[in-house]
Amino acid sequence: MSAVRPATQASASSPVPLFGHDKYWAECFGSAPFLPMSRAEMDQLGWDACDIIIVTGDAYVDHPSFGMAIIGRLLEAQGFRVGIIAQPDWNSAEPFKALGEPTLFFGVAAGNMDSMINRYTADRKIRSDDAYSPGGEGGRRPDRCSIVYAQRTREAYPHVPIVMGGIEASLRRIAHYDYWQDKVRRSLLLDAKADILVYGNAERAIVEVAHRLAKGENIRDITDLRGTAFLRRDTPEGWFELESTDVDHPGRVDPIINPYVNTQDTESCEVEKQKSDASPVNIDSEVQVVTLRPGNALKHRMPPRDKTVIRLPSYEQVKGDPVYYAHANRVLHLETNPGNARALVQRHGDREVWINPPPIPLSTEEMDYVFDLPYARVPHPAYGDARIPAYEMIRFSVNIMRGCFGGCTFCSITEHEGRIIQNRSEDSIIREIEQMRTVPGFTGIVSDLGGPTANMYRLACKSPKIEAACRKPSCVYPDICDNLGTDHSHLIELYRRARKLPGVKKILIGSGLRYDLAVRSPEYVRELVTHHVGGYLKIAPEHTEGGPLSKMMKPGIGAFDRFKQMFDRFSKEAGKEQYLIPYFIAAHPGTTDADMMNLAVWLKKNGFRADQVQTFYPSPMATATAMYHSGKNPLRKVTRDSETVDIVKGDRRRRLHKAFLRYHDPNNWPLLRDALKAMGRADLIGNGKHHLIPTYQPVMDGTYQTARKKNSSVEQGKSQKVTAKKGRILTQHTGLPPRETGAGKAPMVPKRPVKKRTSR
Repeated sequence: MSAVRPATQASASSPVPLFGHDKYWAECFGSAPFLPMSRAEMDQLGWDACDIIIVTGDAYVDHPSFGMAIIGRLLEAQGFRVGIIAQPDWNSAEPFKALGEPTLFFGVAAGNMDSMINRYTADRKIRSDDAYSPGGEGGRRPDRCSIVYAQRTREAYPHVPIVMGGIEASLRRIAHYDYWQDKVRRSLLLDAKADILVYGNAERAIVEVAHRLAKGENIRDITDLRGTAFLRRDTPEGWFELESTDVDHPGRVDPIINPYVNTQDTESCEVEKQKSDASPVNIDSEVQVVTLRPGNALKHRMPPRDKTVIRLPSYEQVKGDPVYYAHANRVLHLETNPGNARALVQRHGDREVWINPPPIPLSTEEMDYVFDLPYARVPHPAYGDARIPAYEMIRFSVNIMRGCFGGCTFCSITEHEGRIIQNRSEDSIIREIEQMRTVPGFTGIVSDLGGPTANMYRLACKSPKIEAACRKPSCVYPDICDNLGTDHSHLIELYRRARKLPGVKKILIGSGLRYDLAVRSPEYVRELVTHHVGGYLKIAPEHTEGGPLSKMMKPGIGAFDRFKQMFDRFSKEAGKEQYLIPYFIAAHPGTTDADMMNLAVWLKKNGFRADQVQTFYPSPMATATAMYHSGKNPLRKVTRDSETVDIVKGDRRRRLHKAFLRYHDPNNWPLLRDALKAMGRADLIGNGKHHLIPTYQPVMDGTYQTARKKNSSVEQGKSQKVTAKKGRILTQHTGLPPRETGAGKAPMVPKRPVKKRTSR
């Protein structure tokens, strides 16, 4: 353990309810129809200045599914005057002066997505569109949007504080692997030169920052808020500092020494150590001998968590050593439970990036407060008739909860929203559905009641004490925890109550379903299948093989089979023909070529033809990204000799894994034939039903157009006839008409041939 310093202050303040603050004086102006985007709108509201200006990479949509709307309306409810600068031209500082100088601070965010993921595909190719821009137009925001916007706002008004937020900031709050440059980059704080970073959904932190700045506090003195990160020169007095290697040593596992040996007798101790093949070494293979003396035991007690900071390996260390990077990632994920997480610090040169523990989750009352704010629920009028695709997708959906305790290693939800589910009340959800009926274009169809996952509403640990102490990354892997409550009755009651509302014709569930949880409640599956499936239901097995599934922290394919049996049975009982749409990932860390071959065989056996392929995308800070960069498995103790992970790198191998998922595409057959022969599986090449690919090769142009683009390019005014071809299962990618979303009347699901279809 490193040197311990006495404590004189707490590391984070206790949370004040979002509605527990005294309102700022500008409350007298009331709520704006839309948060202003121009000086003219400010004049109409009678404002001489904005207190807070939010700069965002998304088009401004005043809807609770968009971050700038939630934060803006929340700050407005606190009495502040809030303006929006959406997708400004970043080639100069002038557009950042559009609303003048704010009296308190600029809030800068890239938008609902990381700007690099928004701009580039998993193959690092530029996307042609942007769902969060008017008309779906691409190129409306810069790469590394948060950094560019922060630098321009600093240029426009050098002395105005900058508060960084959003998912891009959340996932880049420490040194992180950047897939697009293939290197480890510094914390976003240093490159953006922001004063403070708020991570997660950040309602608590942003409200507290605003009120404290309004009272005249210097932003550099705001260092005690949960869910924030900032820069320091050194660890201040009053803190216990632990090296991360004391928490999770990245060297070899120390051997068990005879407890009866006198450790002061170095000769005896050395004899005991030599009995083991593994002697205690640190990550740099330098022997460290720790001598315990009588009377020193008290000095080695773990200090209070709220007065402790864990020192991660420095930026220079993680940049130069992938094992250090994997170790730092593991420690970071061990410190994500708000009930027991400690502060983290990481040195970058002569500066320290200090990360306070995660925020305390919002209560149901606070969630209701946030979602009951006076949203217009439509895009700002400045966009005219331009359609914003992301809004069109969610405008008739309702977010009923936040967070996810699944812990999937490729997903960033846990890092951003946390693993503790934050729920709205039924009454608040019902009120939003009732308000939705006044939105133009509503046809009586609610496209989704969900969130990050469809069926985690009001699911939680049975014991708050156990929940506060738990350090597991997932509540459902390798199996569902015995302490997790899986009662779906609250969700069933919510569905039934929503269906009874006047003017509501149908409630659909569009969020991804956690089917391993659903099978614990057959009544829920019956309710879902009977009333809430609009032709097909999305689920994500991700793979069939144990190797990659263990690196994803996903359940085995047997859970999918059990759910499918229930889905088919209840669909038949309801007299409905409905389809499961499974999603799979290619090229995920831990996936071998043989794993992808076995998945392809499973797909063909079960009649699946995936026309849209999801390839692993290494997002910043995800556990799977640490695997991709380091070749180590951070789910276990990281050492020089610890488990290595098969990483799919290089264009040819990534193309091969994608080709296995699309085994039916003739363009992929030459590549697959060569691979199968090299793998010793030429028996899968042939023209029979049991073969994966045929021996013959049709003349192809080598190109591939996604079904999404192909199906969306129908000539205006003409309908596209959808028919089921023999041996082909209809999906939304292979011909199934779009499910009902409420945006307009959806076509009927076509009748399938009478011939019995193969099992899925």
